[in-house]
Amino acid sequence: MKAWVLAPVLALAFFFSFASPGKAQGADIEAVIGAQLDAFKADAFDEAFTFASPMIQGIFRTPEVFGQMVRNGYPMVWRPGEVRFLELRDRDGRFYQLVEITDAKGANHVLAYEMIELDGAWKINGVRLLKAPDVAA
Repeated sequence: MKAWVLAPVLALAFFFSFASPGKAQGADIEAVIGAQLDAFKADAFDEAFTFASPMIQGIFRTPEVFGQMVRNGYPMVWRPGEVRFLELRDRDGRFYQLVEITDAKGANHVLAYEMIELDGAWKINGVRLLKAPDVAA
């Protein structure tokens, strides 16, 4: 098979290599993210910090510094409007929950929450803004 034909096939194989985790797992992950979002809405940064992984807690050290980072860097997470859970994907044992958040101004944001399981509990190991879709007029 020629390389120019094989490359698109390999790209598609990579894209579809993401496995879909089970529903119970997804529900547990959504509950953790939802609880953290609720804590942010209430400015309960001590509580929100408990949902972060040890790595994230080590980076920010205190709930106050963590809260400041979220307020300044992720205002849509700090004060979310509508929250919609999209796909949960497993990529080589790393779980990513996609979440669409509409902020207070009506703008949509898609974020990928990296989740890890520690001692039977899910923790948020990082959040990345994937895209900010255009708002249709």
